[in-house]
Amino acid sequence: WKRKQSGNFESENTKLSQTGNRYFRYYLVEAANSVKNRVPEYKTFYQRKYAETPKHKHKRALVLTARKFVRLVGNHQLYMPPKEAKETE
Repeated sequence: WKRKQSGNFESENTKLSQTGNRYFRYYLVEAANSVKNRVPEYKTFYQRKYAETPKHKHKRALVLTARKFVRLVGNHQLYMPPKEAKETE
């Protein structure tokens, strides 16, 4: 996330850069929300980012989760859940 600061002041209201197709970005964030609710790895990542951010917690954590999701989809990888999740099934 971008930072805005001047001297000792650091702004919490920084905007997401609005590059790219807004509809595609919207659907990626919606997909990340769905993945967050179903895959434990993404749920823990979301919760960690939610705890780290001071303002707009849900939105920022969800966008960062979408960024992680895009890296998985962009590399054309087949998702393999961690071994701990396989053993509990």
